[in-house]
Amino acid sequence: MDLHADFDKRALVHAAKEPWQPSPMPGVERRMLDRIGAEVARATTIVRYAPGSHFSPHTHTGGEEFIVLEGVFQDEHGDYPAGTYVRNPPTTAHTPRSDQGCTIFVKLWQFDAQDRTQFRKDMGAGLGPITDGIATAELHQDARETVRYHQINPGSPLQINALGGLELLVLAGSLVESGDTLEQGSWLRLPERQPLDATAGEDGAKIWIKTGHLPYARPPAP
Repeated sequence: MDLHADFDKRALVHAAKEPWQPSPMPGVERRMLDRIGAEVARATTIVRYAPGSHFSPHTHTGGEEFIVLEGVFQDEHGDYPAGTYVRNPPTTAHTPRSDQGCTIFVKLWQFDAQDRTQFRKDMGAGLGPITDGIATAELHQDARETVRYHQINPGSPLQINALGGLELLVLAGSLVESGDTLEQGSWLRLPERQPLDATAGEDGAKIWIKTGHLPYARPPAP
């Protein structure tokens, strides 16, 4: 499957308006945002676990990063409440489940094969002071990418010139970009050298954002 697989083009998905699609596991559904491949895929997806559902044990051959959007995600390593950002690099393994149900935003097969940095963070805990209407927490940075969490005051502009491309997910509130209103669950990807010029809506905005990574986008190794 190829979905929004041309990284030289702007891509926008209002995920909250998309239907849920079944996964191979009962009780686990998904909304696909971009994808190259079948079940083993370079993929960006919103996944919903029904209460009591689980996924099979698996190893992250290509790495996995995710945000818990609602509920509590769980595995044998602990509980991950809403607002948690997690990076599970290649070679890590777990058995995901959710006793009460949860929704996560997850990216698969998008790590450097040599990356072994594993962590979990409360995104809001690292917020710095408000500057020009924006409070920022840096979640991760390496030679390939920078990942941040922003809380943006109502009406404040967000302007980023990311040479290696940009991707964001609206977690709360709204953002206006290129005449489009991005609300909770909206996902935007901008190609290399296309700057972001956006403005937070009347309720402000909370967003997850990644920059610099698109030159490294590849399908999973055969």
